[in-house]
Amino acid sequence: MIKKIFLIGLLLVIVNIGLFAQKVYSTKVGQIKFFSTTATEDIDAVNNQVDSKMTDKGQVMFALLIKGFVFENEMMQEHFNGKDYMQSDKFPKAEFKGVITNMTTVNFAKDGAYPIMATGDLMIRGISKKQSAAGLIIIEKGKIKSKSTFKIKLKDYGITGKDIGSVISNDIKITVEAKYE
Repeated sequence: MIKKIFLIGLLLVIVNIGLFAQKVYSTKVGQIKFFSTTATEDIDAVNNQVDSKMTDKGQVMFALLIKGFVFENEMMQEHFNGKDYMQSDKFPKAEFKGVITNMTTVNFAKDGAYPIMATGDLMIRGISKKQSAAGLIIIEKGKIKSKSTFKIKLKDYGITGKDIGSVISNDIKITVEAKYE
């Protein structure tokens, strides 16, 4: 019995050492922008309250409150958060959880811009879809930044307001940036 308890304890110690062996970088002031362009109108908004975590092993996560997006035009912000589009009261947050598939190419000890590919699940309005995006991890004087730009289709996330396709583009350009501590 003591031998079993010792082996279980040893296994837990080994698992915990493995969990703590990776370095975790984080920020609560990441930024996500979106941009829509049509013949009728350009629409852009920014959210500077994005929580992100990234490990040196490649796990990555971004989370934000939808109501954190700020528009130049207050009426656009109301429509965006309303029942025809984001339904922010019902679906208050969006998130991405995934992995940087080529994290071994990033040298955290050497300044440079390292091309990366992230793959994971993007959840918007309670709908989760697989998403892949190319990006960069930039190391400069020991500071770590990440940047990626990709497009999503609004219909993939159940966003079907009356102006989609005319005033609002069917495909939205998303830009994600983070400076990690």
